Amino acid sequence: MVGPVALALALVVLVIVAVVTAERPTVVVPDREGYFDKWQPLHGGVDPRANPWLRGWLALGYRVARPLAVWGVKPDVLTFTSTWIALAAIVVATYGGRWEILAGWLIVFSGLGDTLDGAVAVATDRTTTWGYVLDSAVDRLNDVLYLVAVWIVGGPLWIVVVAGVAFFMLEYVRARGRNAGGSEVGTVTVGERALRVICCSIAVHWGGVFLSIDEFIATLLISILAVLSVIGLAQIILAVRRDLQALDRAQAAALSDEAAANSGRADLSGDDLG
Repeated sequence: MVGPVALALALVVLVIVAVVTAERPTVVVPDREGYFDKWQPLHGGVDPRANPWLRGWLALGYRVARPLAVWGVKPDVLTFTSTWIALAAIVVATYGGRWEILAGWLIVFSGLGDTLDGAVAVATDRTTTWGYVLDSAVDRLNDVLYLVAVWIVGGPLWIVVVAGVAFFMLEYVRARGRNAGGSEVGTVTVGERALRVICCSIAVHWGGVFLSIDEFIATLLISILAVLSVIGLAQIILAVRRDLQALDRAQAAALSDEAAANSGRADLSGDDLG
């Protein structure tokens, strides 16, 4: 009973904070295409309309985020709400049986909540560097919670760990590449966050539908996630390597041109003295 009571109290706190901190946006909330236009430059120029998975995921998030943006709900509140929902999924999953169906849907709602905070921030021009860091940190925390839910319903621990390490490394390499001067996203891989939410939610939900094979379903879906996450890691490594090598070549060329220019100026100066 401790888990449900703690969740209920945390939910009350979140609702109070959301109401107290709500502030109407000072800009007009854009339509979906306008939202995509705002999203693109904030993510390395990647056009979400070019990738059906990314476009669909962001469009779904936008539909829910738009009224929240109009009401003035702060993005940070939505960030923490997604973690509350992920914790609720774990608590529900521990009851087993048909409760796993609800737990699977809670993972979906949590994953959608991770999209909502960014969607609200972009739509209302409230993107901040702190919000960016907070959102990334909470995303990784929620990823772990989804994996815990899959493990609870029967996913083998070693496959769960492989999947977690693979997509954590994917995000780490992307972040380090960005810090080193590469592009914001690097590339859209087959192991993006939407896939994690989909695989984990299906593993938990359908285990509750087909109770006799719930462990098989969890094993199958977490294995698919692990394989695609490893492939995604390889994709991002190649993309970051390509970006940074191009950056190194550009910097080397710039230094060479500068050295040549300085040498030319030195020669002219010597001629004048002669």
